[in-house]
Amino acid sequence: MSRQETSVALPGQLQPPMMNGEVVFEAPWQGRVFGMAVALHEAGCFEWEEFQASLIAAVGAWDAASSEPYAYYVHFERALQELLQAKGMVGDGELNRRSGEFSERSHGHDHPVRS
Repeated sequence: MSRQETSVALPGQLQPPMMNGEVVFEAPWQGRVFGMAVALHEAGCFEWEEFQASLIAAVGAWDAASSEPYAYYVHFERALQELLQAKGMVGDGELNRRSGEFSERSHGHDHPVRS
């Protein structure tokens, strides 16, 4: 197992969707949020255990209060947002602004929108 695999392992139901040992994404934003979490962890912005705890909390909150279908990457994104906000790394307004920029990108084009 490589360093990256061991440093970002998630237990049990917190595992991302996998196929043939590889993480599977249904939409580009899912790969982006997953990659962002791994990159921020590897840059020392947070310990992976902190992210795990945030993901457990996000899934627990959904499980206790929602009738929506389980959507792994929605919980993953929420966990990352809440962790970054809790650590004072980014405010809610900044997250909303950046999310809007990413959602305006044309399909298949993974570069920032320039004005």
